[in-house]
Amino acid sequence: MAIKPLEDRVLVQPIESETKTASGIFLPESSKEKPVRGKVIASGPGKLLENGKRADMSVKIGATVVYGKYAGSEVELKGKKMLIIKESELLGVVEA
Repeated sequence: MAIKPLEDRVLVQPIESETKTASGIFLPESSKEKPVRGKVIASGPGKLLENGKRADMSVKIGATVVYGKYAGSEVELKGKKMLIIKESELLGVVEA
């Protein structure tokens, strides 16, 4: 099974935060926050404009993106939790 996002949506695989601090202390589950970074797995064709053309997507497959804590809709794909997020809800692209 595969998911192909529609319009200006992207499929993002959340990147889990570290379970251990730099000094070696393991963090309990209750102290972890929701992930706010993820990797773009798939993207839609772009938003349909009034003139009938499609706007280019500003994120590419494989990019690491930052999004709000409660952005998007959760879906499960092959046992992994993914998010479908509108491009406008993405806050930025992480550059190496």
